[in-house]
Amino acid sequence: MSSVSKTLVKAFFKLLGFGGFVAFWSAGLEAQESEKIFYLKLHHMQSAASPAHRLMLSEWADKVSRESNGRIQIRIFPSMQLGGQSAGVIDQIRDGITDIGWTLPGYTPGRFPNIEVFELPFMVRSTRVMNHAMYDFVQGHPEEFSDVKILQIFAHAGQVIHSKTPIRNAGDFAGKKIRVPSRVSSWIVDAMGGIPLGTPVPKIPEMLSKGIIDATFIPYEASYGLKIHELVDYHISFDMAHSDRLQTQIFIFAMNWDSYRALPEDLRAVIDNNSGENTLDWFAQKWVDFEVPGEKAAAESGELIKIPAGDVDILRERIEQPVIEKWISTVAKKNIDGRQLLQEARELLQKYENQY
Repeated sequence: MSSVSKTLVKAFFKLLGFGGFVAFWSAGLEAQESEKIFYLKLHHMQSAASPAHRLMLSEWADKVSRESNGRIQIRIFPSMQLGGQSAGVIDQIRDGITDIGWTLPGYTPGRFPNIEVFELPFMVRSTRVMNHAMYDFVQGHPEEFSDVKILQIFAHAGQVIHSKTPIRNAGDFAGKKIRVPSRVSSWIVDAMGGIPLGTPVPKIPEMLSKGIIDATFIPYEASYGLKIHELVDYHISFDMAHSDRLQTQIFIFAMNWDSYRALPEDLRAVIDNNSGENTLDWFAQKWVDFEVPGEKAAAESGELIKIPAGDVDILRERIEQPVIEKWISTVAKKNIDGRQLLQEARELLQKYENQY
């Protein structure tokens, strides 16, 4: 064999050896990746004692951990422990201050005008119907949530009005100072004849204790965690066909895009399997279950009042169309066709109400 041939053979075997090394190195990286643990932070505004923390967010995080064989570990920070205000959680998710977060679009008025359509008065249906309708709606209007990866959009069971004094008819709302969570609920209280005062959930007990508010919009789930039943004696809902709740609030459960993309493909699949269409009914049932202990505590310590149908008709006359028209004119300033969005939302609610 010539010297040139020998040189080529040696070069070939060296190259083969390097390729083997690369293959070995790549396999090692894959093995390391399959063993790597990804630590994620989950931030939210409610207390660690709240049902939403204990029985929804914690269970969701545990399920993700189990299905990832422990490779995803989620530490939950309740009560805004990472700092900031409840309204800022969505920006904390976007900016990577937290990997995952839970908050309300209504805390940032005007920022999420499309999904706000489901917070209009007399739109409430069962949580299951609401969740499916909103999921379909967001698929057609994804633009306002593009900064984050939406894990779930869902509604709570609807607002109950917890009051220090009895509210038994349409006239009893006049002059009442009522805490509200969003601009739509503010418009509703104003149309009722009440005085709306906005504040996040954790501030409600203090405001009731100090007499800053007479009543509050909040579902039984949150009222139970905050022990609102120990601060008020009356709990008001409405005698209506579709629901006994006048209005609901929408929640965003979302993830930072970089945090999601940093996960290997199989772990991204775990997140996907525990979000979106796969968990609509799970989140809905959670809120149905959460209402039970809160309503029971309220009934045992105070009085449950249902505004009679005749007075509901009076309130509907005062509230429904005026608030809807106000919302339509408000979102029109952003070149949004609110009337079209309302029609879409109502059609989706009807579709799933017929189905479920």
